[in-house]
Amino acid sequence: MRAAARSFGARWPDRVAASDPGLLRLAAGLRTVGAIALTLAVLSLLGADVSHLVAGAIASMVATFAVREKERGRQAVTLALGLPVALASVSLAALLTSRTVAGDFFFIALIFCAVYGRRFGDRGTALGLIGFQVYFMALFVGIGTSSLPGYLGVVAVAFACSATVRFLLVRQTPSGILERLRQAFRARLAQLLDAQLDLLDAGPDDAEKALDQVREGTARLHETAMMIQGRLAEGTPDETVARLVQRRIADAEIAAERLGLLLLTARSAERADTLTLHLPGAPLPEATRLPVRDEALDTLRHDLRALRLLVRHPAEAGSGTVLSQVRNRLLGYRDEENLPQAPPPVQDVFRGVGETARAVLGLRTALDGPQDESADSPETARSREELDAEDAAIGGAEEDEAPSDEVTGLRRPTTRAAVQVAVGSSLAILGGELLSAHRWYWAVLTCWIVFINTSSTGEILVKGYRRLLGTVLGVVAGIVLAGLVGRHTWTAFAVVLLCVFAMFYTAPLSYTLMSFFVTAALGVLYTLLHTYSLSVLVLRVEETALGAACGIVAAALVLPVRTDRRTNELLATVLERLSGVTEAAVEQLSGAPPVDLLEQARDLDQALADLRAATQPLTHPVTPLRSRRETARYVVALLETCAYHARSLAATAELLPTHPSIAADPRLRRAGARIVHNIGAIGARVTEERSTAQVPAGPSVAALLKPGVPGTPRYGRVTDRVLRHLQRLDEAVVGLARPLGTPVAAPK
Repeated sequence: MRAAARSFGARWPDRVAASDPGLLRLAAGLRTVGAIALTLAVLSLLGADVSHLVAGAIASMVATFAVREKERGRQAVTLALGLPVALASVSLAALLTSRTVAGDFFFIALIFCAVYGRRFGDRGTALGLIGFQVYFMALFVGIGTSSLPGYLGVVAVAFACSATVRFLLVRQTPSGILERLRQAFRARLAQLLDAQLDLLDAGPDDAEKALDQVREGTARLHETAMMIQGRLAEGTPDETVARLVQRRIADAEIAAERLGLLLLTARSAERADTLTLHLPGAPLPEATRLPVRDEALDTLRHDLRALRLLVRHPAEAGSGTVLSQVRNRLLGYRDEENLPQAPPPVQDVFRGVGETARAVLGLRTALDGPQDESADSPETARSREELDAEDAAIGGAEEDEAPSDEVTGLRRPTTRAAVQVAVGSSLAILGGELLSAHRWYWAVLTCWIVFINTSSTGEILVKGYRRLLGTVLGVVAGIVLAGLVGRHTWTAFAVVLLCVFAMFYTAPLSYTLMSFFVTAALGVLYTLLHTYSLSVLVLRVEETALGAACGIVAAALVLPVRTDRRTNELLATVLERLSGVTEAAVEQLSGAPPVDLLEQARDLDQALADLRAATQPLTHPVTPLRSRRETARYVVALLETCAYHARSLAATAELLPTHPSIAADPRLRRAGARIVHNIGAIGARVTEERSTAQVPAGPSVAALLKPGVPGTPRYGRVTDRVLRHLQRLDEAVVGLARPLGTPVAAPK
């Protein structure tokens, strides 16, 4: 019992880190709740009434969540600029409260400017949010000209409290966030190894569940790697350190993903397709009968647990003799003579364990600094020498600048969205005032929100549906909570703080949950303002439905961007970046000068993440077009497979100048040229309806590299691995041709 308790106590920080990488959601919730609580405390000491307390709570929440920049200096500047914007917004709301027509026109103009401000980056987005939300707060509380001076003071106090919490009480520095993201990466890597071990031992009844856990673990590890990539520039002291961490994170991610594929192959009757790891619902390959008791498999299970132990233990805890021996044994599998007697697929898994152990060693060195080398075996010393040589070579690559392709006029996304939301808000004002002359602004708020972070009509439709569902459920919760708290002011505010924390903690996970907690909190606030009734909460649902409908109508009729068009644009971007990474990696593996391949690979990953988000309307469970949903899932999974192989090629090419067992092979250029041509042909069909481009079928990649002259040396193990990645990439690209409408030409 005590051992189990100690084990749980040792692992719960890893579980927290893995569930909330960087503790970003926890910090956002604590920061917002702290700002609201401090504002309420200060205002209560100043003798403010309930209306001023509610206004202060809303203003401090807005001042806190609107500022999203990463550098603390820029956050301070944005917060300082936000105060005059908020004061001007609340003043105009009070002055125009009795001038209905003028107030409506100004509100529409404010909404347009707030959305248009997104084109100026995080600061423009923040100032637009502050201007709109504070104006909404003035309408919600009912601020008039006579009470304006007091509310101006409330807003100033709210911004001051928000700054105090942000910069003093709940501090987050870029380096601290990056450190916590590194811990999350380790924790998620350990969880993925747990899932892979379960996959190895899973019986026929549990195999599909185990495979789903491996898929989820792989996706979560990749998500954390992307988050680290986005924080490297601000969280590291210089570019060289950033590139070093980037390379080690990429190595560990690729090695872990490859280890999962090798394990899948080891328990399959034939080599598993990489697509199996990326396509949800893909069946597990037909399994062979692994012996229940086998010395090699027992050793493999033991080594997977040992690898997980190395990942979980930080460097300062890993200087003991036992862990050094574990590390030396696992790295020994990189040499052929150390592999146990076993079938070839199982031996491949041992090789994968050795490569993953090397990636973990590099990761620990990059994240924790130099380590004790006194107990190193010859294999470990060789791995360290390779890592040191790679580290020394960092910084020599040339970084390509991406060409600017900014559109102008109404085609610019921010301009188009601003026009759409202005039209939708106009409709929401007209319809909302027909429902209620006093609370029409709820419809406008919903219309505004469904346009945030959306780019197509389908995305707006899905977001509107989720907000309406969350609002309906939140109304029920609001009725219950309002009945429980009654008119107990501080009890009500405590419930509101809990709802606000839950809202920010769940926002990245579920928009429906976020809307639920928002509506539940509003039900309690209505109680505090003595305006609570069942009819008010029902009106909230009606206004929300109306606002969502107005947003969807505006998106569909005013400068519409159909989901097909949006996904095609993003698909073309993914194919373009896939082609660029593949061509650059193959050229470097063929002997060309080095370029920044990992940066290009991460650009590909980001483009793929954007495409995955844009296809949500197509893959949503309630979509009536089932065949279209399956096609979208299949295409995204194939692209994820392509991205994995492209990342692996890029990582291998980056090792070329320093790794003793990797040599340039000019024969690879011919194989890469066919793949790049096929990607270009598919991209042409996606972007041009009249394109006649075809994907030529031909011999395997290995056949393209057969020596043409007797006596020409064949390739070694590392080149064999490159060939496997090229072969899988070639097969995946050809597989993309059919669902994307590109004809495959018969071999000549």
